[in-house]
Amino acid sequence: MRMRHRIKASLAMLSLSAGLLAANPLSAQAWSRSDEPPTAENLEALRWCESTNDYSIDTGNGYYGAYQFSLKTWEWLGYRGFPNEADPEVQDQAALDLYDYSNWDAWPSCSRWLGLER
Repeated sequence: MRMRHRIKASLAMLSLSAGLLAANPLSAQAWSRSDEPPTAENLEALRWCESTNDYSIDTGNGYYGAYQFSLKTWEWLGYRGFPNEADPEVQDQAALDLYDYSNWDAWPSCSRWLGLER
């Protein structure tokens, strides 16, 4: 299951990357700067990398939702319940809240892979 998820995520990111490069021939790093808030495109790319853009995902590894929040982080941000049960708008806002605190460091692998790190 985990391998299938990784393959699916990789294929999705390749197609997303190809689309972004077709629209903008600059590297992924060019569309993200650490001194600017994340764009809708940044968040979508992050969601595809973290969860194949599935807001309701529960992979059984202790991380939930589109941005793969741990319950501890979710509650620390002031939210209740499980992240994967929250509306997409709530998960997006939580991701922005976490970004405001830690920049892209909350998503080390995907942010590095996407060129979003500072």
